[in-house]
Amino acid sequence: MPKIFRAIIFLFFLLMLFMPSFRIFSQEEPPCQTREECESLLKKYEEEIKKYEQNIQKTEKEKKTLQNQIYLLKQKIDKLKLEIEQSNVMIRDVSLQIKDTQESIEKTSQKIEAQKRKLVEILRTVYEMDKKSLIEILISEKNLSGFFDNLMYLEILNSKTKDLLDVVKNLKISLEDQKMILEKEKENLERILKMQTLQKQESENLKKEKEHLSKLTEAQYQKLLAEKKEIEKEAAKIRARIFELIGVPQAPTFGEAYELAKYVEKITGVRPAFLLAVLTQESNIGKNVGQCFLKDPKTGQGIRVNTGEKVEKVMNPTRDVPHFLNITKELGRDPFNTLVSCPIPSVGGWGGAMGPAQFIPSTWIKYKNRVKQITGSADPWNIKDAFVAAALYLADYGAAKRTYEAEWKAAMIYFSGTTNPRYSFYGNSVMAIASRYEEDIKILEKSMTFQELKLFSLNFHPLSLQYRESSF
Repeated sequence: MPKIFRAIIFLFFLLMLFMPSFRIFSQEEPPCQTREECESLLKKYEEEIKKYEQNIQKTEKEKKTLQNQIYLLKQKIDKLKLEIEQSNVMIRDVSLQIKDTQESIEKTSQKIEAQKRKLVEILRTVYEMDKKSLIEILISEKNLSGFFDNLMYLEILNSKTKDLLDVVKNLKISLEDQKMILEKEKENLERILKMQTLQKQESENLKKEKEHLSKLTEAQYQKLLAEKKEIEKEAAKIRARIFELIGVPQAPTFGEAYELAKYVEKITGVRPAFLLAVLTQESNIGKNVGQCFLKDPKTGQGIRVNTGEKVEKVMNPTRDVPHFLNITKELGRDPFNTLVSCPIPSVGGWGGAMGPAQFIPSTWIKYKNRVKQITGSADPWNIKDAFVAAALYLADYGAAKRTYEAEWKAAMIYFSGTTNPRYSFYGNSVMAIASRYEEDIKILEKSMTFQELKLFSLNFHPLSLQYRESSF
């Protein structure tokens, strides 16, 4: 009995020991466990996406080529249809000409026969007269002049009849020649018509074949797009996983911010030092995201957090407040206890900018979906979402060109929506900070490992808050 009891206890212990392990292994494991694994997997996905893009471009070109060929064949078929109709009309016209010519030949033949009959009568008369002697002819005539008149008349009539007969015969020959020519022309036209009909049939068959290929290409094109979309979804998951593994807090160190900026550079092309400079100027990279609360959504009035004093123009009530209320509702935030920037008296206008990137709500809405596609979320107070949103905005206004002029212009538009010289201090300040960061980054990358870089917190540029202090 004690042995059985001990055995039961031992089995129970084993079950307790292995049940947690069973639960762990039964869960769906993440696609990668370490940053290195994630980066390697992401690289593979990027390569696959690139291949899909190449195949899609190739298929798209084939598709366009087939569509062009189908269009040209359709034009050719339409042209052949018109040529066939033209040939039919020409054949009909020649047939009518042949008919008219045949009728003319028949009429001319009738004339010839009539003239022949007349000539026969004349010849018979002449013959009868030739059989008579001169004495008989003279006796039959009343006078000598009548005799000579009849004789002359017969000669002239005989001569004219012969001439007319020759003309009619020549006309008949000419008409018969014309009829032969027209009949040959009709035969040629009929041969051309047969060739055109065959060409039309061949073109229609070729068009059907091209249309069939085009349908196949369209299906292949859609399949490639669907496969690329799936790969992009997986890549987005990996990017989100990388951000999670970095473990970025609300206000990162410079090293952490630099790592984020490098990842964002791969997506947007914006230079890390420049992006960090803009975010330093805006919020000291997440350390100062505003010092006001919105309190009255109808007027946009709010309060300053550290003093409780009322502040006008904290947020534009028509342009931004409705979006702000929706954004905070989706994120589960209290809209009236969420930090936003205060208005800047020296610059004028409204406050209400949100998070590390300091986007006003109406601007954030325009970038929300693009940010979500990249990071998997869309929270203006989340550091990674803020980095991506800021970089996308700057890239849209030319910062990806990475020239001084392009970056300066993008920074100016980021600040005021214009390149008004009145705000040139902002662009100049950003470029000065970016220049310093670029040098610091070079030194750090040469002298420090990634772990050291993560732990290193650089003192930000002293000018970074000079023109934003009233916002906090």
